[in-house]
Amino acid sequence: MEESKEISALFNLIDDPDEEVFGAVSSKIVGYGKTIIPNLEHLWETTPNEQIQGRIELIIHKLHFTDLSEDIRQWNISGHHDLLIGSLLVSKFQYPELTTSPVLLEVEKIRRNIWLELNNYLTPLEQIRIVTGILYSYYNLKSSEVSYAEVNEFLIHKVIESKRGNQVSNGILYLIVCELLDIPVRAIAVPKQFVLAYFKPGYSSESTDDYLSQIEFFIDPSNGMVFTHKDVNAYFKRISVPPVQSYFKPLSNKRVIQHLLEETSKCFDNEKDFYKKEELMQLANLLD
Repeated sequence: MEESKEISALFNLIDDPDEEVFGAVSSKIVGYGKTIIPNLEHLWETTPNEQIQGRIELIIHKLHFTDLSEDIRQWNISGHHDLLIGSLLVSKFQYPELTTSPVLLEVEKIRRNIWLELNNYLTPLEQIRIVTGILYSYYNLKSSEVSYAEVNEFLIHKVIESKRGNQVSNGILYLIVCELLDIPVRAIAVPKQFVLAYFKPGYSSESTDDYLSQIEFFIDPSNGMVFTHKDVNAYFKRISVPPVQSYFKPLSNKRVIQHLLEETSKCFDNEKDFYKKEELMQLANLLD
């Protein structure tokens, strides 16, 4: 963006010691939109003062956040809530310059490898064995315990890059692949877990409130292991929670992305980064 007298004047005020003045200046600069980012980056490079550099970084972050908020609003009102696009939007919170095409290509490679092994005569269990075999053995996807010290393990592009995620991010990758292949696997809201369930073909949530009876079996996305109804009942007994039907209702893609935003926000539960936690929760609230 060409630097006008007004922009130059605003840039000169970034170092104002009055926080109220800086807040007003910051809002005014953010109002210019993303096209002002190269000017800010140039200012950062030519400013030796670390405190001013920190303020410039904060303004650039606000610009990216404003843009991302709009992208998430648009995704929310779209007819089809594409899970891969939603996951990449979450990644863009931490990596605003992310190029998505390599991720889309890698997911397409995984989808194709699984598709080549599938046929119409396979049972649900056989289908899932193929998906699991390609993802965890051939593709070599690994899983870690959920750790809020590792933000990258929540971000789909980093999971694909490193082939390591946690139960939530690996589960979302599993869901993305199954959705692309029309395999009826959905996330469910089992307490303290991110669990997937294989629903009977033709299932519709509008036609029944008895969700449990529509589930063939359950999948742990940490490793692709399959669990039976008996296993899941034993889990509910162990945590002393009654297995009510709402825990087995399939989560919408919108709710899955909301859950991903909520979980990712927990990675910034410290004084220095607390504003990021609040911003991620603001994004999650956009999906209510």
